[in-house]
Amino acid sequence: MGFFADSLNRIQLSQTMGISAKARALAAEGRDIIVLSQGEPDFNTPDNIKEAAIRALRENKTRYTDIDGVPELKDAICGKFKRENGLEYNRSQISVSTGGKQVLYNALLATLNPGDEVVIPAPYWVSYADIVLLGGGKPVEAPCTQAHGFKLQPDVLDKAITPKTKWFMFNAPCNPTGAAYTRDELKALTDVLMRHPHVWVLTDDMYEHLIFDDLKFYTIAQVEPGLYERTLTVNGFSKAYCMTGWRLGYAGGPKPLIDAMRKLQSQSTSNPSSISQWAGIEALTGPQDFIPKNNEAFRERRDLVVSMLNQAKGIKCATPQGAFYVYPSCEGAIGKTTPGGKKINNDEDFVTALLEDTGAATVHGAAFALSPFFRISYASSLDVLEDACARIQRFCASLK
Repeated sequence: MGFFADSLNRIQLSQTMGISAKARALAAEGRDIIVLSQGEPDFNTPDNIKEAAIRALRENKTRYTDIDGVPELKDAICGKFKRENGLEYNRSQISVSTGGKQVLYNALLATLNPGDEVVIPAPYWVSYADIVLLGGGKPVEAPCTQAHGFKLQPDVLDKAITPKTKWFMFNAPCNPTGAAYTRDELKALTDVLMRHPHVWVLTDDMYEHLIFDDLKFYTIAQVEPGLYERTLTVNGFSKAYCMTGWRLGYAGGPKPLIDAMRKLQSQSTSNPSSISQWAGIEALTGPQDFIPKNNEAFRERRDLVVSMLNQAKGIKCATPQGAFYVYPSCEGAIGKTTPGGKKINNDEDFVTALLEDTGAATVHGAAFALSPFFRISYASSLDVLEDACARIQRFCASLK
């Protein structure tokens, strides 16, 4: 018998983090590296949020808290859901964890049994499928094609659902594509879900506030109240509030599910950082004016990146309406050879050669379950992005 658990063999190291680590290692060797592989805003946490954390420290709010969040933070989250999403929750329906990833982990491990299926629109964030696998479930991909703007179509969702389906996991605006949905497009999906009452919905709204071109954000339980009792609405502070390192995520959902998630968390991490929780209260209840300012910067960056990538030989890049990613096709580069003699057989070869030859770190599409594409995070300054895209243009022009 082996020493390590068999369940560990079902998953792999996060590929986005792995590529970022490789990029940092090359930088440590003195290479000129531009990291576009990690989904992290380059803006600092707003001062009022930092001051709330400092105040909590001075007031000695440094002890253990309730397992899944202090009452004051739960109240702030309830207020946020009502104010921004039209969803009514009470404290007993709120779970706070150490980042949005732990919220997903808690929900899936608390509910999955061997053979349970989880439908996930593909391409998807790298951790979704692995968390399902770790919980003993089976990820079922629902393909979202470039022809449809990487948006899930109702007939594709309907076809993916079987009697074994327990969850439908949904993320919009989407990581990695930036795809966002209108209310009508969401309603078409919720109509399908209403026909399958055994399917629960986990909607990851982490990029809710990162949405462009006058598109209005809606969440699934808001569009279809009939799904409220079987929907877990997940969100967090990392993206819109520039709090990636604070590790704080939350969800609202049916009390029995929240209770199960609390039970699991009580035997893993227990409470999230007390200081982060008090900072989170300020984030949700304090000034929000920096969000549209940041969004305008992201939109300007998006437009630059899309324009420059579409000028690169063999690259085609759609214009996303949310998040801070683009997901261009590198199909035109497949089959070609680098000046150093390396053959580009797939998107992983493409991003590997791109990093080694130019120092631009991106993530291959296979990591997100759809090839031949690659993901670029444009959460960097315009100067950095212009430099990176120029490197990509030169690299693509050099392929033979």
